[in-house]
Amino acid sequence: MTEILAVVNQKGGVGKTTTCINLASCLSRTNRKTLLIDLDPQSNATRGSGLDPHEIDMSINDVLLKDASMEETIIDKEDLGFSLLPATPVLTEAEVKLLESQDKEFTLKKTLLNKIKQYKYVLIDCPPSLNILTVNALAASTATIIPVQCEFFALQGLSELMTTIEQIKQGTNRELSIKGILRTMFDPRNNLSLDVSEQLLKYFKDQVFKTIIPRNIRLAEAPSHGQPIQDYDDSSKGAFAYMSLVGEIIKQEK
Repeated sequence: MTEILAVVNQKGGVGKTTTCINLASCLSRTNRKTLLIDLDPQSNATRGSGLDPHEIDMSINDVLLKDASMEETIIDKEDLGFSLLPATPVLTEAEVKLLESQDKEFTLKKTLLNKIKQYKYVLIDCPPSLNILTVNALAASTATIIPVQCEFFALQGLSELMTTIEQIKQGTNRELSIKGILRTMFDPRNNLSLDVSEQLLKYFKDQVFKTIIPRNIRLAEAPSHGQPIQDYDDSSKGAFAYMSLVGEIIKQEK
């Protein structure tokens, strides 16, 4: 069975794209065929995978608008080990048109139906807002991964996101679950990071991954080189952290 994981947080800059790219890379290294879907008009997952959005002929926008098939749009990144359904800034076109369609929240789910059986994992990099694209990702997914930066406003934003996920679960996707909350950009020297981490564990308990993604220079540099951290510097703390995260995810496999 294919597991579809929406990597979601309406707050920007919390490590969603970094998590998507590195999870895709690490999962593929365990011989689990993985597809990364860039569902953000900013196209950062596409850039971070070594592609220029302005040089791509077909993207997720064309697939959602039924102007192209998934098969002809997916790019097999053999050098990185995973497949990519890329995005470009024109994805905003689909975002507007989805709002006008009858089954607007189910478009992505219908698009993926029977087209992803060859993949063990599908990761969806969601935009930093709870818009119609994010709702589509949540409606299509089996579970969510929620990256949270351990900072002052993290808990407030997480509470709002949990409410949205519960609404989706009660309405459009009863099978949706939370795979885990992921603490990112963590600095153990920072008292605020430690305090927020403790609060997350207190309120969300077993929903918080044991793995913590550290604030790491090499991890921050890797996307600018179009590489996952495993290719850029597999001896870095960031590389070890994402392999640890994959270990936790694999243990939950059905």
